[in-house]
Amino acid sequence: MKQQAIHSVVYGTKAHVNVEGEPTVSLPAELRYQTADPYAVCLSLGAPLTSPIDWLFARSLLAAGLHLPVGTGDVLVIPRHRGHPDCVRIVLRSRAEQAAVDVDTSVVRAFLLRTFELVPAGEERVHIDLDGAVAGLLEGSE
Repeated sequence: MKQQAIHSVVYGTKAHVNVEGEPTVSLPAELRYQTADPYAVCLSLGAPLTSPIDWLFARSLLAAGLHLPVGTGDVLVIPRHRGHPDCVRIVLRSRAEQAAVDVDTSVVRAFLLRTFELVPAGEERVHIDLDGAVAGLLEGSE
């Protein structure tokens, strides 16, 4: 019997979301990873209760954020936030506002371990379909 290859990792969890001036809200969340986009992870907030809000950012940023504060711009990752020592804080920013999202450190750690089992760090480029990407860019350009 041929074993099917695994191409994605999905971890469901709860996230505690804090927007300044609002009460903290607990939402269902998912951490997702696909080998077709090996450098990125997705944090999806709200599904299935509401239309999900998805944030895509670097897997390396999430991994580094387990150990030290990292990131600039739209996404920051902060380990062991003082108010929630067992959580990783992911700060998501837009032009209008920002949200602090706390996710259990053990969930983030387990999720990342599975992603690195699928695609080890430094081997992401092997999983990118460059021919397909170039074909997609050139499609309709004639």
